[in-house]
Amino acid sequence: MRKSLLATLATLGILSAPFALANTIEIQVNNTMSEGGSESAAVERFAEYLEEQAPGRFNVRPFLAGSLGGEDAVLELLNLGQTQISITGGNWRQQYAPEYDAITVPFVFSTWEEVDAYMDSPSGQRLVEIAEERGGLKYFGTQHRGPRHMTANKAIHTPDDLQGFRLRLPSLPVWLEVWEEIGAQVVNVPAPEIYLAMQTRQVDGHENSLSSPYTRRLWEVQDHIILTSHVMFPWNWVASSRWWNGLDAEDQELIAEAIDVARQHGTEVEREFDEYYLEELEKAGMTIIEPDVSLFREAAMPAIERVMAEMAEGVMDDAMGNGVDD
Repeated sequence: MRKSLLATLATLGILSAPFALANTIEIQVNNTMSEGGSESAAVERFAEYLEEQAPGRFNVRPFLAGSLGGEDAVLELLNLGQTQISITGGNWRQQYAPEYDAITVPFVFSTWEEVDAYMDSPSGQRLVEIAEERGGLKYFGTQHRGPRHMTANKAIHTPDDLQGFRLRLPSLPVWLEVWEEIGAQVVNVPAPEIYLAMQTRQVDGHENSLSSPYTRRLWEVQDHIILTSHVMFPWNWVASSRWWNGLDAEDQELIAEAIDVARQHGTEVEREFDEYYLEELEKAGMTIIEPDVSLFREAAMPAIERVMAEMAEGVMDDAMGNGVDD
C-alpha cells in the first residue's frame, strides 16, 4: 500500500540509506491511515518541499497505516524522542490536556475557521503548552479532515426526527452524552460491523466523515446523508520536543515551513476527496439533506454546557466565542 509513495520519495532521492551523507537528518513521519488519502499526500508534499529547498539534507521516512503502532503508542515514542513527527488525531488532547479539549465536543464548532480560532485562543494555546509539558510534543497546527455527518435510513431534518432513532456511535462518553441529549438512542457497534448492523436494522444510522459511507458502500443499507458537520476533528502535526530541540535553528525553520506547506496541501486534497464522496454518494442514490444545524445545537446545548463546565476556566468562553451560541 505504500509502494507509490515510497516510489515517489525514492525518485526524489529521499529514501537513500540513512546517513548516506554525514549531515543527513532522518525524519520519520507517522500516521494511522493507509496510503492514498490526504494524509499520505501531505507526507509526500512535506518530503518534496524539503528536497526542493535542501537537496540531500533530509531523509524522510513515512510510517503509514499505524506501522509503528496506534496513536497512543506513537505519542509515547515522540515523548521518548524515538520517532520524530506524527500527523495525529485527537488522542493527544484527551491524553495530556482533556480539560482544554473543546474540539471533541459535538456541535461546538461548525467551521474550520472556528476550530483554528480556538487553537489560537488562550485556551487553545494552554492546551498546546500542557501537551509539551506532559507529552513532550511540539505542535505545528491542524490539517483539516472531512467534517463528521450522519447517515440514516429515513429523512432527518430536526431533533424531533431523532426520537427513538438508534444511532451507532464510538464509545466516547462526551459524544454519547450529547447525542442522547438531542434524543437519539445510542448504540455501540464495532466499526467493522457497521454495515451488518444497518442491514439487520440493529441501528438506524451512524455518524462519520463521508469516507465512511463511501468506502463501506452504505448506500446499499442507508438512504440519507444528513450534513450536520457536528464534529470538526482535525489532524494535528506534532513533533518530538526532544528531537526538535536538538536541531539547528536553520533546520527547524525549514522543517516548519515544510509542515505548513504539507498541511495546506493535505487540507486541499481532503476537501477534494470530500466533494467527490458527496457527489458519488448522491449518484449511488442517497438523498442529501442540509438541515438547520442550529436546531440540533440548541437541543444539544444542555449537555454541551454540562461537559464544558467541567473543563478549565475560560474554555467555555473561548469556545462559545467561536460560534456555539450564534
